Amino acid sequence: MTAIDGHVYANVYNGMPASDLGDQGWESPWSGPNGGQCVQTKQLADGRVALRQSTDPAGPALIYTPEEIAAFVAGVKRGMADHLTAAERMATADRMAAADRLTAG
Repeated sequence: MTAIDGHVYANVYNGMPASDLGDQGWESPWSGPNGGQCVQTKQLADGRVALRQSTDPAGPALIYTPEEIAAFVAGVKRGMADHLTAAERMATADRMAAADRLTAG
């Protein structure tokens, strides 16, 4: 059982509609460069963390344990997610193109 916004829910699960977790308590610690495209987080009463896309507040919520969130944040800080950014993808493509030119000629 998990208490959310004064209600008790028996079944909080990964992929559930984020709207079922209530409207209160969502935060936007990360945002896209053009605004309105935020990953929102919500601390659940049992310690887990829910994530949703701000542009789809009724869409699926991803539910993580505190340990999973801590591991993700630590990995991001170590650069393990750099390949997911547009700038890094472009740099990787540039390096691959340069390597192809060297081997071709």
